Amino acid sequence: MTEKMSTHQAEEDQRNEEILIYLNGKTVPKAEAKVSVYDSGFMLGDGVWEGLRLYNGTWAFMDEHLDRLFEAAKAIDLDIGLDREGVKTAVLETQKANGMITDAHARLMVTRGVKTRPFQHPSLSQQGPTMTIIMEHSRPNLPRPIKLATVPHIRGLPMTQDPKLNSHSKLNCIIACIAAEKAGADEALMLDVNGFVNTTNACNFFIVRRGEVWTSTGDYCMNGITRQKVIDLCRANSIPVHERNYSLVDAYGADEAFLTGTFGAQTPVGRIDGRQIGSGQMGPMTERLRALYKDLIERECA
Repeated sequence: MTEKMSTHQAEEDQRNEEILIYLNGKTVPKAEAKVSVYDSGFMLGDGVWEGLRLYNGTWAFMDEHLDRLFEAAKAIDLDIGLDREGVKTAVLETQKANGMITDAHARLMVTRGVKTRPFQHPSLSQQGPTMTIIMEHSRPNLPRPIKLATVPHIRGLPMTQDPKLNSHSKLNCIIACIAAEKAGADEALMLDVNGFVNTTNACNFFIVRRGEVWTSTGDYCMNGITRQKVIDLCRANSIPVHERNYSLVDAYGADEAFLTGTFGAQTPVGRIDGRQIGSGQMGPMTERLRALYKDLIERECA
């Protein structure tokens, strides 16, 4: 049986059993970090979140992550309860409480808060937002390239649930991931509403063809911060890069494929729908982009 993997696979770290978690203005032990069953996030997935990564004492691209958090909160008419500096302070205080310096990941989550009755209407959330930060020691650990399977599930249209929104409502992506696992893959490759290659259930997706880097138009996927950094690095280093529509035929015939995300940065893809991509291992363009990204991080987090 093939070992199950994911793009967020990390080394085991016993320190994570003793972490302190930020919850509504306080840092509490992991076992005490609890929210009400009436919380709108638990009950309805009504909330937004961000993932951040700590390198050498600095949270990479924090301002861009906070921009996205506050834009998402505004889109769903959610008052976070803190301003930008307040959120930043909460992250830094949680980091300090846990004594973390590098190789850490934070998941910052804000929901509409506890409801007075167990129903949908947002007016029933009357106690203010729930905000938590889960911060773990976390170093990526992937023993092999990721295997993807194309699934019938697509990301939503902007008039349903805009895929650019980093919301707690991830069931569509979870169902896609389950379908991929049932097909013997690690994660799902999802198409857009027009049948073009779009994204995976958890990360943005890129291919390399004849020295050119391709990714989707971004119209139907989360426009990831790491995704944009890779595009910017290509442009700054004279690497042809295209945000375009392309099909599974193009993906199957790619020389390389990789994923981007805050946690794993650039993760190689070895197989799609049982077809080996290139050598099946990390390709030279992916290696080059990983090196360029590492240099960017070192400058950002110096």
